[in-house]
Amino acid sequence: MEFSKIFTICFSVLLLCSSLAYGQARSPPAPVAMSPTPTPAPAPAPPYVNLTYLLSVAGPFHTFLDYLESTKVIDTFQNQANNTYQGITVFVPKDSAFKDLRKPSFSNLSDDQLKSLILYHALPRFYTLADFNELSTKGSISTLAGGEYTLNFTYDSGTVHLDSGWSKTKVTSAVHSTDPVAIYQVDKVLLPEAIFGTDIPPTPAPSPAPVPDVSPAADSPSAESKESGSSPKSAPSTSSSNSIINLCIWRQLALAVSAGVVLFF
Repeated sequence: MEFSKIFTICFSVLLLCSSLAYGQARSPPAPVAMSPTPTPAPAPAPPYVNLTYLLSVAGPFHTFLDYLESTKVIDTFQNQANNTYQGITVFVPKDSAFKDLRKPSFSNLSDDQLKSLILYHALPRFYTLADFNELSTKGSISTLAGGEYTLNFTYDSGTVHLDSGWSKTKVTSAVHSTDPVAIYQVDKVLLPEAIFGTDIPPTPAPSPAPVPDVSPAADSPSAESKESGSSPKSAPSTSSSNSIINLCIWRQLALAVSAGVVLFF
């Protein structure tokens, strides 16, 4: 009896141990802790370009800057420069270029026309000076003023010429040329044909050469001298004829008196 109880107890222990071992073999492995994937850092934003500051310190562009601010076009330029991928190219006339304007006068333009004229001085894209070589082969290029406000470019040995149809000018220096903003100085104000038409003011004709003041020769007599010289000559002839007539009359009177005396005696 004791042997059977011992056998039963040992068999039960073995059965329990095998059950525990089987349960551990079938249990899933513990999950491996995953390290979080690092989030990539955002790309640095391009630096903000302040066109007002650039134009105020770069050169004598105060007149153009005044027009930019009075027409609110400066906001359009700033948005194009800092909030688009294309960038902007601005052609800035010097203060002296505005002083050289005689015709036409900006005072005759409406507010919309003046705004379009200032917008006409910019292209809606960043261009280096070398880019104008290819741009000159594409014909008329639209400006920020709209489709009908176009410019024609000519690239000649590194010099960029601009033709608006009403005025012609050229780029004289690069004020700022770092993507996304290019600012180039021009020597004349760009006058769009869409505003001023095709009545291009003629080039002033050269002044005529002065006519030399030729004085008469010293030995050539003038008309007055001829007349004064001829009148004294005619005067003696008239007086001499009168003297002859008077002499004849007196002779006849003397003969008549003599004849009367003879008959009386």
